[in-house]
Amino acid sequence: MKLGLGLYRHMLSRPYFDFARQCGCTHLVVHLVDYFNKGVQANKNDQPIGDGSGWGLAGDPDRIWSVEELLALKKEINDAGLQWEAIENFDPANWYDILLDGPRKKEQMEQLKQLIRNVGKAGIPVFGYNFSLAGVSSRITGKFARGGASSVGMEGVDARPIPNGMIWNMVYDRDAAPGYVPAITHEELWARLAWFLQELVPVAEEAGVRLAAHPDDPPVPVVRQTPRLVYQPGLYQRLLDIMPSSANALEFCLGSIAEMTEGDVYAATEQYTDHIAYIHFRNVRGKAPSYREVFVDEGDIDMLRILKILRVRNFEGVLIPDHTPQMSCDAPWHAGMAYTLGFMNAALKLI
Repeated sequence: MKLGLGLYRHMLSRPYFDFARQCGCTHLVVHLVDYFNKGVQANKNDQPIGDGSGWGLAGDPDRIWSVEELLALKKEINDAGLQWEAIENFDPANWYDILLDGPRKKEQMEQLKQLIRNVGKAGIPVFGYNFSLAGVSSRITGKFARGGASSVGMEGVDARPIPNGMIWNMVYDRDAAPGYVPAITHEELWARLAWFLQELVPVAEEAGVRLAAHPDDPPVPVVRQTPRLVYQPGLYQRLLDIMPSSANALEFCLGSIAEMTEGDVYAATEQYTDHIAYIHFRNVRGKAPSYREVFVDEGDIDMLRILKILRVRNFEGVLIPDHTPQMSCDAPWHAGMAYTLGFMNAALKLI
């Protein structure tokens, strides 16, 4: 098993790369979508969009990440002594109509196919995604972790509908007509996922890239009046059965799985290890829709037991903290990550 760190776009610089190495990391999981413009919720006439709940603006719908820019970033990562393991999340601008079954879905699928080919040519082995309309939702923030460290949690489900022009918390159309994303059933969303996988998995196989599906966060059946896909451990198997392939893999989030109300995280780890591309290694207390994210060593999950299961089953992939409580100091993100990575580094050496 390998120790990694997840970095957002604004963190893709040498100081963050050096921090990862100093904490013992060998690999990175990179988000090429960023949320600098969080809160930008106005159309071209400066009128508010929807309910102001989004994270900001999506990117350019006619542009994908090129081989050249991927290779340039990869060189910077390699020069810092690290390997680039995965990209996490498509830009909502490039696949909103795939998620919504809209008029541009075939055109956008051709873009995604080329993107996966580009990722393969750049030698990046994994692309993580979450097939969801609402994305991460219903989070609250508070002093939930030990010693009053700031963290996130959930206390009930956000029932507000998603405004038109928004998907996965980001605005892709600043001039969308008033109204909300139409209601659909769980089966309709599964059908959209099946089409996505049937189209993209064969391209990923040829490119040498594993598509890695994240479970729903939070894992509840309906969020913002839209259905979810993987909100119980057994639903991961349904996803795998759509397209049996090494390229149809899992982004295994321990926190999300522990929050699920059926099964347990240890049995799920046993069941799915052979299909896991990489792991979000975080701990929680409670179950959806009422839980709190806490430090890696104080939650409901016995993290050493998870590592022992992975070791016995010969898992060789990357583990990253994903996110962690922020500590009360001048560098809260760095301190929280350093604490978690220190625990993980020591644990990997012990088991």
